Amino acid sequence: MKIKKDHQFNNYRIGRGKRIFDVVFSALALLVFSPIILLVVIGVKLTSKGSVFYKSLRVGTGYDIFTFYKFRTMYKGADAERSKLSELNEYLISHKIKNHTFTNIENCPDCKEGQPCSPILFIDGIEICENMYLRKKRLRLLESTFFKVKDDPRITPFGRILRSTHLDEFPQFINVLKGDMSIVGNRPIPLYEAEKLTTDEWSYRFLAPAGITGLWQVDNSKALKAENRIRLDNKYAMISSPMQDMIIILKTIPSLFKFKSSNS
Repeated sequence: MKIKKDHQFNNYRIGRGKRIFDVVFSALALLVFSPIILLVVIGVKLTSKGSVFYKSLRVGTGYDIFTFYKFRTMYKGADAERSKLSELNEYLISHKIKNHTFTNIENCPDCKEGQPCSPILFIDGIEICENMYLRKKRLRLLESTFFKVKDDPRITPFGRILRSTHLDEFPQFINVLKGDMSIVGNRPIPLYEAEKLTTDEWSYRFLAPAGITGLWQVDNSKALKAENRIRLDNKYAMISSPMQDMIIILKTIPSLFKFKSSNS
């Protein structure tokens, strides 16, 4: 699978100060939590068949592809079962609940009375301006891009514990040490998601480093909307700074002591 690149996305380089912080933070985390990491390795090995680590190709800064590490939380062969769960995708369910259907021209925020903002189309007996029609199509595509299933049957019992305590994320510090990721950035995404996020409207997220945590992870709105996720990723790419990174880290720390959904 090929990901289209643009020269503008190859310009980002992690600053020296940020890189030094990433290396020191990651090395200390792996050292301090090494006893817990050893217990996790043993637990994964004893509770299900397969490798201790889950490896997948992810897309990060500038559409660069790298091998992403986590502790395995699913049964062996779980990736092949993904297509069977597509109807349970919470992003699509959220999309359907919000009823993103074609609506009358009056609902377009850019149209003025008697002055449509673009040519009028007739879809299923409904008048809709072309701009609104294209926006609806983009939203439908975006909502089908991300994947999340509640009570995913592919997750092992021990895997649910790892996910709820965030312990499955520890191998990502290896990615940080290798330079694939940063502590703070936008989450690296699978190839099948990245290939759908190539328009200018959505691709600014790839101007930022791939990160373990970021703006979307600490967002308190709890809105399960792909559009909201991309908006926050794009925002981080535009406003990232050492101070912003520190704020995100401070907001992330409290969540480490709370149980989270095993599907996050």
